[in-house]
Amino acid sequence: MNVESIRLINFRNYNSLNINLNKRINIFIGKNAQGKTNLLESIYMCATGRSFRTNRDKEIINFNKNEAYIGAMINIDNYEKFIEIKMERDKNKRIRVNKTELKNYKELYSGLNVVIFSPEDLKLVKGGPQERRSFLDMGISQIKPVYKYNINRYSKILFQRNNLLKSNKSKSEIFSLLDIFDVQMAKIGTDIIIERAKFIEGLSDICKNIHNITTLNNEDLTLEYISNVQLLKNKTNMEKEYLNKLKMNFSKDLEIGTTEIGPHRDDIIMYINNRDVKTYGSQGQQRTVVLSIKLSEVELIKKERGVYPVLLLDDVFSELDEERRKYLTRSFNEMQTIITATDVIDLEELQNVERSIFYIEEGKLII
Repeated sequence: MNVESIRLINFRNYNSLNINLNKRINIFIGKNAQGKTNLLESIYMCATGRSFRTNRDKEIINFNKNEAYIGAMINIDNYEKFIEIKMERDKNKRIRVNKTELKNYKELYSGLNVVIFSPEDLKLVKGGPQERRSFLDMGISQIKPVYKYNINRYSKILFQRNNLLKSNKSKSEIFSLLDIFDVQMAKIGTDIIIERAKFIEGLSDICKNIHNITTLNNEDLTLEYISNVQLLKNKTNMEKEYLNKLKMNFSKDLEIGTTEIGPHRDDIIMYINNRDVKTYGSQGQQRTVVLSIKLSEVELIKKERGVYPVLLLDDVFSELDEERRKYLTRSFNEMQTIITATDVIDLEELQNVERSIFYIEEGKLII
């Protein structure tokens, strides 16, 4: 799996860029604010349909232009796909796969899997539960496209249910009208929780081993999935329990005007040697935990899809010590890796691997 080429027009600070990428290592070097991260963002969008930096597509369009374009040729198991994304200031973005336009970006399943690791990923540990739920949703969606569909359906039902709770209708009327939402919510929510639990279980097994290696067996990392709906072996029984909890919590939901029960309240707790990393971990430990989780996600995608994803590394080498950097580079020969850095990366492990080095300055490729 690799990105063969990418073309950008009026994307962020790129007026025009057309570049062929190496199947293995690609290193983009430039000072801060030159456009290196923008390039990773465009690749990420071709995989997921959205940015990892903003929910507002208008921010992606060059300041002086009204529309932007991404075109990427990707290769998956020797089958080529051409992904195109067009954004306009006064319209919804349009996505085409092999010239066929999708109805909505949420329908995108390009087949391109990516894992991105950046300094911002410390939010995975230090941020709120929403950061960790987003990580879960993106990771599982790349492995199981139906999960993405379920998340979108669940979000719509949750929105409608919350609106009903805030309505001026009587308590009895609201209670009776909630039935149709609660049955759907319990069914779809159960599917989401089951998939999340499976993902965390698989990730945790890999993570434990990787973290032991990167910390020279000094730290034992475990991940715990937290949900206010009990995970049961029997799916039908789990749906019934979920539905019952919604009914039991009705009065409280009505009082606060929002739904408390369901996967939209889920979280992940990360432990090092049985201590909560968010509360007790040092910044160095938190950074190493994120590295372990990201590398574990790479291996989990390989296990599920049978092929490695594209690894995107956004200026992370300066954040890691020598041992962590060496460990990270050992996996590069297994997948296409796209790296951004402010300086030339001088690592012994990179000297004898297939690689291409590019220099970026003010949104331009310097040859």
